[in-house]
Amino acid sequence: MAPPREKHRSIQRNPETTKGVSRRALLAGVAAFGALGAAGCSRVAAEGKVEGGDLLDRLRDSGSVKIGIASEPPFGYIDDQGEPTGEAPEVAKVIFRRLGVDNVTPVPVEFSALIPGLKAQQFDVVSAGMYINPDRCAQVLFSDPDYLMLDSFIVPAGNPRGLRDYDDVAEQGLVLATGQAYAQIDYAEAAGVRDVLILPDQVAGLDAVVQGRADAFAGTNVTVNGVVEGNDRVEAIEPFQPMVDGEPAYGAGGFAFRPSEKNFRDAFNEELLRIRDSGELLEIVAPFGFTEAEMTDLTAEELCR
Repeated sequence: MAPPREKHRSIQRNPETTKGVSRRALLAGVAAFGALGAAGCSRVAAEGKVEGGDLLDRLRDSGSVKIGIASEPPFGYIDDQGEPTGEAPEVAKVIFRRLGVDNVTPVPVEFSALIPGLKAQQFDVVSAGMYINPDRCAQVLFSDPDYLMLDSFIVPAGNPRGLRDYDDVAEQGLVLATGQAYAQIDYAEAAGVRDVLILPDQVAGLDAVVQGRADAFAGTNVTVNGVVEGNDRVEAIEPFQPMVDGEPAYGAGGFAFRPSEKNFRDAFNEELLRIRDSGELLEIVAPFGFTEAEMTDLTAEELCR
């Protein structure tokens, strides 16, 4: 995970509210899930040590699994009925049913708290469309990716600066906003962008562009297109492939597991590949703006190198 560096400006949202879930519900959920995590009696592997693990057997016995989400449409969020939905939770629901675990309970946290929360056993798996990269692979086990995404920017309507990618932002010395712990922070830095504004999410990013506090907001193509829809003051630029040191930086997301739970990850991954190869995966994620163009046969092993 790439946390904001000191030279980046960071703006925090009012702690009384969290997008997509009330503060009261969030605190109640965290308290309940923390108690369950503390009650677990299985041995936990040492930091960085990969073991087989028996978590899946315990989840089958209980019939319930806790998933960490970051309240970021379209990847994962809480709907108006209080249910987890979005690309990753809907995929998780299908896979867990086939693994014999029928009840999926969301634990909403900030994106930057997903890996720490997983390690602290606040939830059993990260189900938030998290990009797979070597830094994160050093901390968690990933499934193979269930999508491959290009980047895009939110810009003022008409794209007055003519932005096409991170290089354009750097060359013009502009202010680029992006989200907490987003991979886009590293992409911007690699391109030489000097002024990066760290915000809670894409909604805050849209507001920053509308208010003129940022010249653009960087995110995934699907995220950016979803948030600008219906707003005539901003637009999304054409999707583009980020480059780092002359090589493509693939935005491929998957599910994250504790290093002590390789058996759990392997069983989940087997079902994931089955629905991908059958075409069912695309059917599940299509309602959230994903298309055939976002499907991929990349592996976690390739992305972790």
